[in-house]
Amino acid sequence: MQVQEQKAPHAAAPVPQERSLVLVGLMGAGKSTVGRRLASALRLPFHDADQEIEAAAGCTISDFFDRYGETAFRDGERKVIARLLSGPRHVLATGGGAFMDPQTRCLIKDRGLSIWLRADISLLLERVTKRPTRPLLKSGDPRATMEKLIHERYPIYAEADIVVDSNGGPHEAVMHQIITKLAALGVKSYS
Repeated sequence: MQVQEQKAPHAAAPVPQERSLVLVGLMGAGKSTVGRRLASALRLPFHDADQEIEAAAGCTISDFFDRYGETAFRDGERKVIARLLSGPRHVLATGGGAFMDPQTRCLIKDRGLSIWLRADISLLLERVTKRPTRPLLKSGDPRATMEKLIHERYPIYAEADIVVDSNGGPHEAVMHQIITKLAALGVKSYS
């Protein structure tokens, strides 16, 4: 009689109620603002990946891009997001390019529930042109850059667990859409 080798069980992915909520989408979609409101409504801590990266790097994201380039930034971003998602349940707003990185996307899928805040070009441009600190918009035509990013990123963002339209209305309305979609997934309470 042969004895079959038993494989060690893989750690099961956390059930929805135990996962952090990870907001993804282009710059200007409202991830940080909606994320703060969502965290407050669900009584969860809030983290902004960009702020955490700046704290870890000791400089602004714009300065980091200028000094070290986008590749080094994405590596640091991946490490910060991994650290945050290893901690207790929270709401996390990511930078616009975070979900594009295959390793980061896989990490988010394993440890979180991803929520894409989808927005149209007009709204995004209205919001991003108010802040001149966006590294990807420092040169060239902002509209052309945003259109290119939409073309490249929206098919990847569409892999998110939840999609909510950020339509320029009150951020509270976007937050309530997220809570409704979480309830439809069986996520009853985060408190």
